[in-house]
Amino acid sequence: MGMKIQPAGHAARLQRWGYFFVLPFIVIYAVFHLYPIFNTFFLAFMRDEGAGVRPVFAFAGLENFSRLLWRACEETGARGDAQFWGALQNTFIIWGWNFVPQIGLALLLSIWLSDSRLNLKLRAPFRAIIYLPNLLTAASVAMLFRSIFEFPQGPMNQFLIQVLGVTTEEIHFFRSVPISRGVVSFIQFWMWYGHTVILLMAGITSISATYFEAARIDGAGSWQTTWRITLPLLRPIILFVLVTSMIGGMQMLEIPLLLTGDLLGGPNFSTRTSMVYVYNVGFDGMFDKAYAAAISVGIFAITFIMAVVIFFFLRDRSDLGKNRSSY
Repeated sequence: MGMKIQPAGHAARLQRWGYFFVLPFIVIYAVFHLYPIFNTFFLAFMRDEGAGVRPVFAFAGLENFSRLLWRACEETGARGDAQFWGALQNTFIIWGWNFVPQIGLALLLSIWLSDSRLNLKLRAPFRAIIYLPNLLTAASVAMLFRSIFEFPQGPMNQFLIQVLGVTTEEIHFFRSVPISRGVVSFIQFWMWYGHTVILLMAGITSISATYFEAARIDGAGSWQTTWRITLPLLRPIILFVLVTSMIGGMQMLEIPLLLTGDLLGGPNFSTRTSMVYVYNVGFDGMFDKAYAAAISVGIFAITFIMAVVIFFFLRDRSDLGKNRSSY
């Protein structure tokens, strides 16, 4: 029996049905992703002349960016928005406290779980367990830790007093700047280190086994194999993790906003990240959505510049040298 040839019109009808099934995704993406992006850039060049929560926008040019970057404050004389730069500093402090232990532990676990010589059992269940925190919503995790460190009857206070006997009085954890920042950083670390482990393990398993077999034949130990083979070949994955972690750190909102119960990022604005400041400007108190949009564009520009700088300094320069020598 020969193959039945479908008419050309049949293929065209199938294509039309394909467009029909893809259309819901395109509509949802356009409404909830593309429109907010374009609207944010549009609002960044406007001025909110409305009263209260009802915005009335007028074109303002670069006025919002001048206010953000170089216009002098009438009270302090400082250039730019000091509150924004303070929030940006908090963002990098919290992200640094989170990322350094995250990448360190993730590297150790990924190398340990991927080492064929150890022949570890129950690898798959263990990977699933360490990835589970990443499936939780940030808001629910923030409320959970807020109840754990609650003053005065939270579980952490009861544990320190009744079990360890470290102190006889309840501690108001969220009145301490280091503790508040530390808890936010720990939550970020706890939620995302499993995701980083999975990415690094994927990178390790993609390395050709011949490298490890050759090293084993030459008598290289686990530490030498890791230092000379695994880490250099993991450079692209580590670069990807660093950039995506930095982008995620610049978007920290729910955890610092909900953890301390202070929408301004207490104590003493120490947990007010850049995105919390955007929320404060646009939706809490000031209701200046145009300026909040300008801050968001500024955060995007800073994130993009940092990603380019990180890529430039951490890229594999051996391939660059080979390409230059080939000319």
